Amino acid sequence: MIYSPSLMCANFDNLKEEALSLEAAGATRLHLDLMDGQYVPNFALGLGDVKSVCRNTSLVTELHMMVFRPGKYIKMFADAGVDIIYFHPDSDKHPKKVIEKIREYGLRPGIVINPEATIDSLKELYNLVDNVLVMGVKPGFAGHIYLPYVDQKLEQLMTYKSKCNFEIILDGACSLERMKRWSKQNIDGFVLGTSSLFGHRGSYKDIIDNIKRECEIVN
Repeated sequence: MIYSPSLMCANFDNLKEEALSLEAAGATRLHLDLMDGQYVPNFALGLGDVKSVCRNTSLVTELHMMVFRPGKYIKMFADAGVDIIYFHPDSDKHPKKVIEKIREYGLRPGIVINPEATIDSLKELYNLVDNVLVMGVKPGFAGHIYLPYVDQKLEQLMTYKSKCNFEIILDGACSLERMKRWSKQNIDGFVLGTSSLFGHRGSYKDIIDNIKRECEIVN
């Protein structure tokens, strides 16, 4: 199971130390949110932040690009050291070309399914990517409430996964109870944010150990 803390929710004053602490605590990946203030009405990590995290961790880093025309920035973030790039298919007129460009730079391509998107509307892309990030909330901000109808989308997506063999990661309002539930299903991992990790009592290690322990119990 993949547990990928979102550094959007971490302490920006000590981003390097946060990355090192999360790695030591047992995180399996680090999730990096990039926003342009246009695709979503918010800003998050910048290029310097991403470089710092990638330089100071041995974990796989996944970049979630919430920007218009993401293809313009692939080389920039490939050079920064990320391993996986997620983008929103509706943010570019030619999503297949974006996927090809990500692969050209030796990275793993992923697409993001927004809450309002239908699973079937993206079916042409599933066999082209390695990862699918399913948003349980509207993208752009931490702390939003989970949208219950996303459960049905996850169930529908499982059918495509069995044919196309991509990873499914849930992002947004991943509470412990929700992770325990979906750990029983054919889901590969979760982005950890304020619902389960950041701002909770206890050390990162204690919290992540407990998440792993609880999710293992249900399997």
